[in-house]
Amino acid sequence: MPRQRFDELVTDALDLIPPEFAAAMNNVVVLVEDRDEHDPTLLGLYHGIALTERTSMYGGELPDRIFIYREAILDICDSEEDVVEEVAITVVHEIAHHFGVDDDRLHELGWG
Repeated sequence: MPRQRFDELVTDALDLIPPEFAAAMNNVVVLVEDRDEHDPTLLGLYHGIALTERTSMYGGELPDRIFIYREAILDICDSEEDVVEEVAITVVHEIAHHFGVDDDRLHELGWG
């Protein structure tokens, strides 16, 4: 799958975020990379300070980053439909971390 098409799928997944959640996202950017250098099988990664952990001292920070790893997702998908689904799941999963939801809770909710 060409990089441009993959980027479009990430944008489409972000467009599915309910407006009230999108409006609540603060100081975060979503980036597409080929792979995580430490774990090449990782599909996505949130790096930052979750909204639930920010204090009044939070300010002047670089944006939190959500990484979506294109090649790792393509490795586990057999069709574009699979890619669409996995990108959406990965984007939601990483955005949930931005809101302070941990992996255990995501698994309970079926987003593991």
